[in-house]
Amino acid sequence: MTGIAPAPDASPRRRLLFPAADLLRWPHLPAFWPEHQPVAGNADLLAWPEGRAVPPDAPATLLRYAPGPLRAPRFGTRHAPVALLLPPWPAPESRGPESRKLDPAVAARAAQAAEFLARARIGGEPGLPDPRAAALGLAPRGAVLLLDPCRPGPAVPCVAAARAAAARARLPLLLARNPAAPAGAPPVLPVPPGATRLDARLSPWTLLDCAADLHGASDEMALLAAAAGVPVAGEKLDPVPRLAALIAASRCADPFLRRPWRFEEALEQLDAWCRAQGENRPVAVCLGMSWWKRERVGALFAHAGGMPRFARRPEAALRQAAAARARDGEAALAAWARAVPAGFRARCEAAGVALLTVEDGFVRSRGLGARFLPGASYAVDGSGIYYDPARPSALERLLATAEFSPALLARAAALREAIVSRGVTKYNLSGAAPVLAPPPGRPVLLVPGQVEDDASVRLGGGAIQGNLALLRAVRAAHPGAWIVFKPHPDLEAGLRRNAVPLAALRAVADQIVSGAPLTGLLGQVDAVHTLTSLSGFEALLRGVPVTTWGQPFYAGWGLTEDRNPVGRRGRVLPLDALVAAALILFPRTVDPLTGLPCPPEVILERLDDPSAWPLPSGGWYRGMEAALRRALDRLRGRA
Repeated sequence: MTGIAPAPDASPRRRLLFPAADLLRWPHLPAFWPEHQPVAGNADLLAWPEGRAVPPDAPATLLRYAPGPLRAPRFGTRHAPVALLLPPWPAPESRGPESRKLDPAVAARAAQAAEFLARARIGGEPGLPDPRAAALGLAPRGAVLLLDPCRPGPAVPCVAAARAAAARARLPLLLARNPAAPAGAPPVLPVPPGATRLDARLSPWTLLDCAADLHGASDEMALLAAAAGVPVAGEKLDPVPRLAALIAASRCADPFLRRPWRFEEALEQLDAWCRAQGENRPVAVCLGMSWWKRERVGALFAHAGGMPRFARRPEAALRQAAAARARDGEAALAAWARAVPAGFRARCEAAGVALLTVEDGFVRSRGLGARFLPGASYAVDGSGIYYDPARPSALERLLATAEFSPALLARAAALREAIVSRGVTKYNLSGAAPVLAPPPGRPVLLVPGQVEDDASVRLGGGAIQGNLALLRAVRAAHPGAWIVFKPHPDLEAGLRRNAVPLAALRAVADQIVSGAPLTGLLGQVDAVHTLTSLSGFEALLRGVPVTTWGQPFYAGWGLTEDRNPVGRRGRVLPLDALVAAALILFPRTVDPLTGLPCPPEVILERLDDPSAWPLPSGGWYRGMEAALRRALDRLRGRA
């Protein structure tokens, strides 16, 4: 999220009391009222939700708030508001048919908001299935739609008007639940003769897709219908006055960084969450997720309907996913990449189940995954996996086909600059960088080590399958260079095996640096030579030339010198297009504090907060194991 939050009132801040339960669930709640000072008691003002009894000793001044039409969806048990409504809404003047009396800037802002709502399909009851009219076998705008309120009340005139409208237009009459009605509330309207009832709870936008005319609309549904251009009881409504009134009556705040937001920023976050709901809803079961990843992975794939199940064996996972497909009409299985056995994708396709492979993302965490520290960024791929060049991955397809708008490139440039200025890498490990002191005139080449049995080496390394072989290839190509070798952090920490004997490394490399953060080395080298290491991508972000000897995802786009090019790649991209695809469009990111899907910029902020990265209970065991393995490697002369 980008943009400037409104400046708080410069007048003295009055003390504002919130319900303790709300503050516990939503610590960002005070950001909705930045002009006031939140306190635990003895306040001058009281901010209290609609529908909850006000305490008898409450201050005289009361600020009521309600979720309003811009409600945030749930992800499992987690949700956080980004917009709150201060009733009454809608204002009486917003019901008028015209927007000519509004200030032109206000009207333009409201018109843009209305267009955004309709395009992004946000607003109203969130998190409901949104299959669209065609998926229901219905013609778009092909019926008169009558909403059942699912609560007792006078509805006969509404039913009669809907039947008459359908008869005049010679269209079928469709009866559907009001999306905002409680899930368990029974219908109250009888099905009129010749009408069809939709029993499922559906998104407001799927219902509006079906509607040539809407009857029985609440104020909320009338707002969405106006934005969608659907008449309400035969009248075409102007969305601008309603949206202008909504903007004026709303307060918005960032649930991640606890700051005020502009109305448009709240819409952008709701749009991102709406897309996440659509991506997550089909995921019925996860395979191959270690115990210490399950909470974070569960949050990664959570949606308003709940969270996926976890399975240990491929057969059980596929069986559960197939059962979900039979029940829901679609299902996906998310599997940690190395847990996918040979031929499993074909078996999933035969069962009608989508297979999503999962791996760590490129800005992962503040520590090593091998130390049982779950990440916050994930590569989720329905085509392949980004480090296997045998078939195009979802990331490769993005890089090959995506349109990178000026606004997206600007956002990517700002993200890249923030990464570089903060010294961010995949694991963000600490340590002092050694001073490299090559003889004058010799170019300095950094060769980052990799874990030799890692899938990215096996699948993307080509003819070169190890650190020593890579060092020898670089030495043969650059006999006069000062070659610096940096062992992989997992090997240095003693958390992975297959270290190379130090004597063999020293026979080729001029210098071996241990315990050094990558960022402290990149400023001292002339180029990086790598097989498939993410270090090459991190070097590109910092303007360091990169030569690839394998086939990593960032090779083949005109940004690297490639010794083993991927023939199907060849589109020349600017650096910030690579950044936009790899760090913004492709990964799914989960805030480690709120457990909610978040923009990648939030992860950068969390890296400054050690409390966001607590070590799981099993981390002490891995620490002891690592210390023992490091000691053994030193005795054996390995690195």
